[in-house]
Amino acid sequence: MVFAHPDDESFGMGGTIARYVASGVEVTYFCATAGEVGTIPDEMKDRYATTKELRLAELDAAARVLNFKVILGNYCDSGMMNSEHNQNPESLWYQWEHYPAKVVRHVVDIIRQTQPQVVVTFNRYGGYGHPDHIAIQRATLDAFDKAGDVAYVTDDAPYTPQKLYYTSIPGLPLKVMLGVMKLRGLDVRHMGTNKDIDFQAVIDNLEPSHTSVDIRDYLYAWDEASACHASQGGGMNRAFPIPMWLRRQIMGKQGFTRLIPRPTRDSIDEDDLFAAVQPEPLRKAAPVHD
Repeated sequence: MVFAHPDDESFGMGGTIARYVASGVEVTYFCATAGEVGTIPDEMKDRYATTKELRLAELDAAARVLNFKVILGNYCDSGMMNSEHNQNPESLWYQWEHYPAKVVRHVVDIIRQTQPQVVVTFNRYGGYGHPDHIAIQRATLDAFDKAGDVAYVTDDAPYTPQKLYYTSIPGLPLKVMLGVMKLRGLDVRHMGTNKDIDFQAVIDNLEPSHTSVDIRDYLYAWDEASACHASQGGGMNRAFPIPMWLRRQIMGKQGFTRLIPRPTRDSIDEDDLFAAVQPEPLRKAAPVHD
């Protein structure tokens, strides 16, 4: 998984991670930033010296719940689009705008070192338009191609993953929510705690699903991992519980948009991210020198 912040993995893919780890898949999360610009509830601000420490502690807790590995990037959180944090030279968005090749190289290094069969990242809008989401998505797309290019020389050998996906947001529930918001007279262009999420744009940028992964048996694990990110609203299902039988019906499958191999048409044609993945030979152990 290649995302931008602590919580992106659990909120978006918690059930899917739990399913694949349970079946023996090794899951690694490259988290590009520590999410230090995220808004934190006042009652949580004295738990850690910095927001960064809090966010990373939450990520560590989620990783232990779901049993995935974390590789942390060295970029700063950019905040939402057009915020002052976009201009921080250490932020991911600034680095992407000014030194895109450097960011791509970083992701190439991760791919070549971890050698994943499947890579998952955000859709082209970054889910809800966050600049860090968009930057890491674009870098991942470029890095996916370059990782297997023998002409792109790094310290690691070329390696080509077999499949590339975007996380896919279910359109029907969002459209229902949009209708309810409009009926209530809410400004759908300015939603969220800081009124910086354009809910209409999220829907306008939805992409088709090609893969539907059954996660009905992993909803409790998804809840537990999401609750680890309490500073970002994780654990909301505990505050506003939906009966599990209903959740299994409406949230029991997660969709993904498949980029590689490119589908022949925009419809569901598989139920497994590893469908048609070819086994790879065992990697040779590095020689031991006296």
